[in-house]
Amino acid sequence: MILLFSSIIAGVVLIIYLTLTVLDKSPGNEKTEKISRIIQRGARSFLFQEYKVFFPIVFVLAILFGLSSGWTKAVAFIIGATFSVLAGFFGMSIATKSNARTAWGATKGVGEALDIAFSGGAVMGLAVSVLGLLGLSVVYLIFGLEAVSFYSLGASFVALFARVGGGIYTKAADVGADIVGKVEANLPEDDPRNPAVIADNVGDNVGDVAGMGADLYESYVGSIFSAIAIGYALFGAKGVYNTIYIISFGLIASILAIILVKVLSKLNTEPASALRMGTVASSIIFLVFSFAYAIIEKNLNLFWTVLTGNIVGVLIGLITEWYTSGKKVEKLAHSAAMGPANVIISGTALGMESTAVITILIALGTLVSYKLAGLYGIAMAGVGMLSTLAMNLSVDAYGPIADNAGGVAQMAGLDKSVREITDKLDALGNTTAAMGKGFAIGSAALTAIALFANFGSVAHVQQIQLQDPNMFIGALIGAMLTFFFSALTMNAVGDAANDMVEEIRRQIREVPGILSGTVDPDYESCIKIATKGALKRMVLPAVLAILAPIVLMIGLGVQAVVGLLIGSTVTGVALAIFMANSGGAWDNAKKYVEEGHLGGKGSFTHKATVVGDTVGDPYKDTAGPSLNILIKLMAITSIVFYSIVGRWL
Repeated sequence: MILLFSSIIAGVVLIIYLTLTVLDKSPGNEKTEKISRIIQRGARSFLFQEYKVFFPIVFVLAILFGLSSGWTKAVAFIIGATFSVLAGFFGMSIATKSNARTAWGATKGVGEALDIAFSGGAVMGLAVSVLGLLGLSVVYLIFGLEAVSFYSLGASFVALFARVGGGIYTKAADVGADIVGKVEANLPEDDPRNPAVIADNVGDNVGDVAGMGADLYESYVGSIFSAIAIGYALFGAKGVYNTIYIISFGLIASILAIILVKVLSKLNTEPASALRMGTVASSIIFLVFSFAYAIIEKNLNLFWTVLTGNIVGVLIGLITEWYTSGKKVEKLAHSAAMGPANVIISGTALGMESTAVITILIALGTLVSYKLAGLYGIAMAGVGMLSTLAMNLSVDAYGPIADNAGGVAQMAGLDKSVREITDKLDALGNTTAAMGKGFAIGSAALTAIALFANFGSVAHVQQIQLQDPNMFIGALIGAMLTFFFSALTMNAVGDAANDMVEEIRRQIREVPGILSGTVDPDYESCIKIATKGALKRMVLPAVLAILAPIVLMIGLGVQAVVGLLIGSTVTGVALAIFMANSGGAWDNAKKYVEEGHLGGKGSFTHKATVVGDTVGDPYKDTAGPSLNILIKLMAITSIVFYSIVGRWL
């Protein structure tokens, strides 16, 4: 535990240093400061209103847990929920303060802009890892292992609300801004004449920073919990400490890698090279530490399982990058010359095709890790995949900051060279974000398998009863739920976007001075519409994930829940891969055309790619990422609910 708490303290110190470093930078002139303040206010307002929706549900559930299972577990559930909220809030707060500073830093060069944007992203990455480990270790030491499942449930429950709510907000604003601003009014990206431009930038923060932070916090905690639970069942306390040592090495390696990227940015290293070197360094340092520990413990299989997870994660990231950039994207962009229908067909096929290689990789990783160390090996492979989350998420979270910086620069009328620098950083951020989604999907699959095994152990399921129709019914319902859940989130984006489109059209129609630039749009009304739309539509998908395993367990028994978890995991993983890669490819195809290819901005091809990107937005940023949480939340809910009512079933 000394190593664990030392790594946590080192992480806290670095968070404070990075925060002070960012705040010490100039936010620019009066215009950039004003725009940044509006974005900060809008993002914070949305989060506080979101908390008002789900925290009452959290406390009601905590009371029920307290009455049925003891107040220590209720407290553990609240800690998991609260720390998940704090991880997203801390990261988003510094991100919204980094955007104008990054834009102003770009006036001094790409190195300064990278340094600020990456520092802001690193606060997010470190906050998720530090809070995740701190909460988990405190709950384990004070309340015991059984309470850790309630801690994990709290993290998963909040993560689903944050991901779905933030995803609906950001995509409603983005879709509305694109449909009216780009397609109908032919306005450039982040043009201040677009009434939804501020709401769009707010959405980057509540969806791609706060939502993503809560999402990966849940993934991180879930993978560690599954490894600890199986490790303890098989090896006692030794299984717990093995997991704690491995994850501590990952945090230490991430801290060193973040410092390396900071140094490289000061030396004006090419951004892509600096981020790649940091990412590679974190994995190498982590694996060296893990190998040394495995030799000391005389348990090399532990290292091989961790290495397997790490390699599979890297390969998934590389394959994701291949499908969402380069030749694949250029081919997709060329299909847009035939119109929107063709780009939709080609992008859909691309995403479906991408599921093959990634699914096979996950299957191979599962097989190898199981052969090495059984179910514990699968769980540790998931831990290995997410071990350097602090560094990977730092690279991921810097993308929305760079994107926001570009918006601030455009709206404030800064020199074109500033926008060129922020666009370069943003383009790199899109690639790293796609790779981050690949990591999240891979780890979700391995963690879900480990949680499934944990449920089998808790519920005393010795074997799957193929002749039991309840198991088949559960599998059908599980497979259906991933599609129904996606439909709910996609429809939520569509409905909220409709409201946004109508408001943008109304403003442009009723206030002619907006398009001429003589009158400022009413940005606040668009922010309120996106907020209201997201809050109203995020509850049903989140509640569905909790109720499904409970209703099946009560109505059809444990075998039905076994089927539910199998069906939802199998379809959920494939559907998440498809949505993430189709959406990422459509987004980058649009950017490829906007760079001047195939007619450039305003061309027929460009408008077709904008339609593709608009369809892909809720795929990659709302429904797809939420599926990763859904499959794990249902598994953890099954474990917790059986621990409460199992003796009566």
